[in-house]
Amino acid sequence: MRNGRISHWFEDLGVPEPRPVVPGYLSSDVAIVGAGYTGLWTAYYLKKQRPRLRVVLVEQRHAGYGASGRNGGWLTNSITGGRDRYVASHGRLPAENFQRLMNQSVDEVISVCRTEGIDADIQRGGEFEVAYTEAQESRLRAQYESESRWPYTDIQLLQAPEATARINVAGTRAALWHPHAARIHPAKLVTGLAEAAERLGVEIYENTRVTEIRPHIMETTHGTIAAEHIIRATEGFTASLSGSRRLWLPMNSSMIVTEPLGGEVWEELNWAQGEVLGDYAHVYMYAQRTADDRIALGGRGVPYKFGSRTDHDGQTPLKTVRELTAVLHRLFPVTTGASIEHTWSGVLGVPRDWAATVGYERNTGIGWAGGYVGTGVTATNLAGRTLADLVLGQDSEIVGLPWVNRRARRWEPEPLRWIATTGLYAAYRAADRAESSGRSTTSPLARVADLLTGKS
Repeated sequence: MRNGRISHWFEDLGVPEPRPVVPGYLSSDVAIVGAGYTGLWTAYYLKKQRPRLRVVLVEQRHAGYGASGRNGGWLTNSITGGRDRYVASHGRLPAENFQRLMNQSVDEVISVCRTEGIDADIQRGGEFEVAYTEAQESRLRAQYESESRWPYTDIQLLQAPEATARINVAGTRAALWHPHAARIHPAKLVTGLAEAAERLGVEIYENTRVTEIRPHIMETTHGTIAAEHIIRATEGFTASLSGSRRLWLPMNSSMIVTEPLGGEVWEELNWAQGEVLGDYAHVYMYAQRTADDRIALGGRGVPYKFGSRTDHDGQTPLKTVRELTAVLHRLFPVTTGASIEHTWSGVLGVPRDWAATVGYERNTGIGWAGGYVGTGVTATNLAGRTLADLVLGQDSEIVGLPWVNRRARRWEPEPLRWIATTGLYAAYRAADRAESSGRSTTSPLARVADLLTGKS
């Protein structure tokens, strides 16, 4: 079993040839730090709208090295942190429009891939979420009632026989499905997007770490970049920037991938339409059937490292591999004999209120986007388009969305944020154990954890 080495996605695709480092001093119209989805989408849409702009993108390793090349491959319409918080702050209509535009962003990513010739193994099968305990089923049915009252959700409730005919998860009690989601190959999307941006004239510099951002200046390990506009698109690595250690918490997520599975397995599982798969556990899992017939499954292992430290090679503790493998076998007993070929980990950005933001300060020329808490494959596209419009001063519908220019308070200093995060997941795991042992309602431990950490 391979452990680390970025991800299975880059093992499958191959790490691209390195691009040059920053060649000393540069002057540009827009400088972006981070060549993941957020930075690349921002650069792409800036050049589409204003081809003469000089747009420079700086990455500490290579395009897609962070979460964009390690995620679960869910191109779905989730609003990070949920719509209800925006009803409270902005009213119901802006929250409804946010959902409509997230739905459209799924379509936009697929459309750009088609236009730019990016073969990202896209299969649009919707999002399928399953409940297999009584308490999970209660949460699922409550969510169905809530979602059904909103436009643009297009949610469907599947009773157990209909659900298992769609994906045969052991012990299924009910499932939800909606059409606004697709399976993707993360590394193929990010490398294809980088190449599309370069064709438009975006300059990408790699193996260059940004050490400081200040108004109109970006300091790097290989030179200084002066720019009218600077965009921070660093997601889970934001804490490594000067002055940003408590801004977003770097949360670890881990994945495993099986060997290619035979036809008899897929005949048993009925999983054939490209659905991305999730569940209603508190320590939830996320999975997909890959284009080459593997199951890639992820979840939280060791969620946080003291002091907001981040790993770079993706090395995953064997205890986490065993936990994820146990989840795989519980959901799909037919996979018990299948080998796990690769495991890896990555970091994602978590704001204190667990909700993503996009923003731009006209007086400093500094913009940012991130804090997707694991739902960024689609949100990054909308964020990139929004940042492009903010930088260019476009009065578009998307710059008025309720996530624009909102700020969450900073995380507490250590050891408080370590206690909060490890305590959160300890409580969630205890709640899941209680529910798997027969508890029929959501454990109070989970409710208290949500309140204490700001998730609700």
